[in-house]
Amino acid sequence: MTMAQSALRIGEVIEASSTTWITGAYQLLNAPAFGSLIQATCHASDLLIYGLVYDIRTGSREPGGRAMVRGGRRYDGSEHYDAAIYDEHPDLTAVLQTEWSALIVGYERAGRIVHYLPPQPPTVHYSVYACDDLAVRRFTAQCDFFRIVLSTTVVPADDLLGTAIRYASALQADRREYELCAGRELARFLRDDYDRLRTILRMLTV
Repeated sequence: MTMAQSALRIGEVIEASSTTWITGAYQLLNAPAFGSLIQATCHASDLLIYGLVYDIRTGSREPGGRAMVRGGRRYDGSEHYDAAIYDEHPDLTAVLQTEWSALIVGYERAGRIVHYLPPQPPTVHYSVYACDDLAVRRFTAQCDFFRIVLSTTVVPADDLLGTAIRYASALQADRREYELCAGRELARFLRDDYDRLRTILRMLTV
């Protein structure tokens, strides 16, 4: 593990399957953006698994528990809202946990990027990393992972893919060329669903 990658460690796997995993954040409210590309590690040390972030949530650490209302007017007439609540209750970092799900879209083994599901899921309690710009460019250079996102039923797939493409295109040397390439691939996958294709393409211009 390089020092650069270690600096991007953001959490650990707390639940995993062959198609998705859940990350528990090391820092409360510190989650990558919806559609971001992240990496998860595995007990098979040569396997690095890639996923797209969706379903970001913060709630009680206790199973079945819920956060309580803590803001509002106090008996002394003072009012506490928003960031002031966290300042007043530093124990919230021990009571609440931020989590997010990731859709698995490929893996890397021996330096080779593969846009298929990995041979095994990430390992529970192993580290999760934010992808730097180079990692995003490497993974998204080919558009084969579109197929996995478009075929899933567990996330808002069109929003997830449109957002991921928009993030990736912003990091390419030639953004326009990448968007044209992505558009051609989307047209190939969605040739029988024009309305869905149009919706995703419109997201690229947001």
